[in-house]
Amino acid sequence: MIKKLIHLIISFSAFGICFLLASLADSELNSETFSLKEVIVYIFSIQWIVFIPAYLLKSEKFYDLTGSFTYVFAVILVLYNSTQNIANLILGGAIIFWAVRLGIFLFFRIKKAGEDKRFKEIKLSPTRFFMAWSLQGMWVSICSLCALTALSSQTGVVENVFLFIGLIIFLFGYTLEIIADKQKTKFRSVEENKDKFITTGLWSKSRHPNYLGEILLWFGIAVMSISSLSGYQYLTLISPVFSYVLIYYVSGVRLLEESAKKKWGHLDSYKEYVKNTPVLFFK
Repeated sequence: MIKKLIHLIISFSAFGICFLLASLADSELNSETFSLKEVIVYIFSIQWIVFIPAYLLKSEKFYDLTGSFTYVFAVILVLYNSTQNIANLILGGAIIFWAVRLGIFLFFRIKKAGEDKRFKEIKLSPTRFFMAWSLQGMWVSICSLCALTALSSQTGVVENVFLFIGLIIFLFGYTLEIIADKQKTKFRSVEENKDKFITTGLWSKSRHPNYLGEILLWFGIAVMSISSLSGYQYLTLISPVFSYVLIYYVSGVRLLEESAKKKWGHLDSYKEYVKNTPVLFFK
């Protein structure tokens, strides 16, 4: 009972934190027709609505796809209600482009695998599974909030040097993520590599180059957004920091490192790989 209560507290605290950040960002917008708080409500509502059939079916297959759809929905909603300029389309298009690619990739990967092992036990508990969906709402909200705020500003995204520097960083991270994903998918498609770990290509430079790419692309999004922010809105620049903390310490790197250690930790070849290859950033 205590655990279930903690799960619910974390879930609604996640919503509360995002709603507060959106409220602070709204205070600088001075708009009577548009509110970032409403966007946060939509983002979490989508997660909570899809959670219901997902729990009844005990399925996590639409978890990642829902997250990606929510990014697209939020960006299109804000673009529709904001100033129309080329810079807005560049920033909004970058997020949509990334979200669609990642959502499709993760959906077909889990479809092929049959399940996402992260959810093996989580999906059996209604409150724990609900928490996972709520945290996804937090992921979408905080990662995209600086961009959504910039898009919603009175002048829209400012077309200056920061826009193009950020775009270059975004494209570099995006390309890194795609190449890393493709290299690992190709490696896993070979039957004899089924129980082996990848050490070639980008994976010889970093143990998690795909996650490095994702962190970099969100940093790029923040750089693209910064010139359009003011006052409390600068708090939304927590986006790339949140992305790093989430990926490194919570859902990505930490879980995969633990799993890899259990599977290959006894092998000298794996110990050598870990010794010579940084966890995230290239050596």
